[in-house]
Amino acid sequence: MKKTLFVTILFIAGILNLSAQVDRTKSPKPAAAPKVVVGAYQMFELPNGLKVIVVENHRLPKVDYTMVYEYDPIVEGDNQGFVDLAGGLIGKGTATRTKDQINDEIDFIGASLNFGASGLSASCLKKNNEKLLEIMSDALINAVFNQTELDKLKKQSTSGLAASKKEPETISDRIARSLMFGKQHPYGGSITEKSIESVNLEMCKDFYKNYIRPNISYMAIVGDINFAEAKTLITKYFSDWQKSEIPKFNYPVPTIPSTTKVAFFDRPASVQSLVKICYPVSLKVGDADFIKAKVTNTILGGGTFRLFNNLREKHGYTYGSYSKLNPDRLIGSFMASAEVRNSATDSATHEILYEMKRMREEKVPADELTLVKNYAAGTFALSLENPQTVANFALNIERYKLPKDYYQNYMQQITAVTAEDVQEVAKKYILPENSYLVVVGKAADVAKPLARFSKANTVEYYDFDGNLFNPVKKQKPAPTGVTAASVIENYLNAIGGRKNLEKLADMTITMSTSMQGMNITIKQVQKAPNKMMIDIGSGGMSFSKQIFDGTKGAMVSQMGNQELKGKELEDMKYQAIMNIEQNYGKEGIKTELKGIEDLNGKEAYAIELTYPGGNIETEYYDVLSSLKVKKVTPDGQTDFMDYKEVNGFKYPYTIQQDMGGQAMKLTVESIEINTKVDDSLFKI
Repeated sequence: MKKTLFVTILFIAGILNLSAQVDRTKSPKPAAAPKVVVGAYQMFELPNGLKVIVVENHRLPKVDYTMVYEYDPIVEGDNQGFVDLAGGLIGKGTATRTKDQINDEIDFIGASLNFGASGLSASCLKKNNEKLLEIMSDALINAVFNQTELDKLKKQSTSGLAASKKEPETISDRIARSLMFGKQHPYGGSITEKSIESVNLEMCKDFYKNYIRPNISYMAIVGDINFAEAKTLITKYFSDWQKSEIPKFNYPVPTIPSTTKVAFFDRPASVQSLVKICYPVSLKVGDADFIKAKVTNTILGGGTFRLFNNLREKHGYTYGSYSKLNPDRLIGSFMASAEVRNSATDSATHEILYEMKRMREEKVPADELTLVKNYAAGTFALSLENPQTVANFALNIERYKLPKDYYQNYMQQITAVTAEDVQEVAKKYILPENSYLVVVGKAADVAKPLARFSKANTVEYYDFDGNLFNPVKKQKPAPTGVTAASVIENYLNAIGGRKNLEKLADMTITMSTSMQGMNITIKQVQKAPNKMMIDIGSGGMSFSKQIFDGTKGAMVSQMGNQELKGKELEDMKYQAIMNIEQNYGKEGIKTELKGIEDLNGKEAYAIELTYPGGNIETEYYDVLSSLKVKKVTPDGQTDFMDYKEVNGFKYPYTIQQDMGGQAMKLTVESIEINTKVDDSLFKI
């Protein structure tokens, strides 16, 4: 097996970004605050309780549908994920239509139809409107669930979960929600492999039966349709939908922390940190404070304002820093965040907290307040150009029981906000001393300086599932008799054995991935003992090649040849060695078994490699299978999954790379062995 996966995400991303440069030196100019008129809507209700909002827009021969189910959030507990899985099964078949028939009919009329646990969306041309409604109503009202479709969704969910474990934003979100709301609250849980596996068909059927009902549903219709026509068609196709009593729940009320707490997730390969300051807030759409709070948050970080200007423009810590004050009918939240380089993590955190404190302690200057209010008013006015906005406003009015003229008076309410209002609301909702500071990054570099933000002067460590743990106890000793040499030998046996591996003369691996919407092909060719070529391209075009001829290395592209020197050449030298694990000792690479660590619920031996030049890396080998599952280097980390046999050898067919804050999933398309590769391929 090869040392690592040879191709860095940063290199590919650099190629793709050459044509996508954005001028970030200028702040966007605030929009003016024009006088606006919110468009009209009409509404009716079916006897079964379905409430329908109609917004006419005859500029295009098109009709759009949005439906929302307004049930109380569900605490899913050990079955976390069953609600989304149940929602995903809607539209996968009815008593008279299979999933394929539904899809074929929707495609035939050029429509779209999507279902989920919280509602549905659909769109079509005016001439196909009734056919769409006929299919939509059948798929919704007469849904039939089957095990095959559930198994497919569970597999997709598990795959998505595995990929998300490499995403700092997902990691941070899971930990933040667990801390803010608690796992006994519907907003505090997160799916796991175990919870997905626990979901069965009966759970999904019960959810559909108990919650997908017309008496808690709102449908918004926007487009080339008049009120009378909409009422006739909806009555025809949705009157048979039976209403029923919907379960109601009471929940524990989340509270803010008494003092700021630091929660850390360690990603040893991270070169930057994701910093998030968060806590729950009691704020609903339509509250007396809502618009004042919206203006206040905009000043802090709802656009390119204080946080952005401080952390990016003044200090250069990040590309952007923002905050959100999210209202919710149950419990809302505040979040301020930034992605910053490791060396700036504690400084950036200090500046975010400083700006939060400034909102509370100082009145906002008149010119800044005017600028932000004009920006907020202009954004509101621009949103009215979209007819769907009117429908969304109507949905809010009905769902949150707002005054009918709430959005007609919205601009006036923004204009009326004063500096005193902002400071008063900031003291209520901006709480730098009562926050969760959630950081995802490299603990060895950034964790210790963050302790000062905690009153207890401590950093608490959390895992992917939001569980607190002691990092000192994360690693346990290996059993007596197990050594680095024995672990590596077991690995070599697991992938084919030393004798077979020594027969490998050459190997060609073709991989594919996607980045920024572009399909990328990577062809890697190795020839024993130490020659290598990597060709990166797309659509038959080669972007660049990396070549090592056994002595010299070069980067070859349309811009010419660049000879590799120093560390780059040294790295490629080791990458090029065929199955280097057989020859760690001969190459002067020292190995040390550090112990056993838990990797996503499975135990793995951690072996530290020290190269002659002083570079240190860590490899992880699964205790049960003996296969290599992870490699952590100073530049990032690589996960090896989905091993398959090829001509008596085992290779990972899925490789997840995470480098420089960017993640990339590589899928092996083919592996060819001993094809007598010619040396000319490695000529520089």
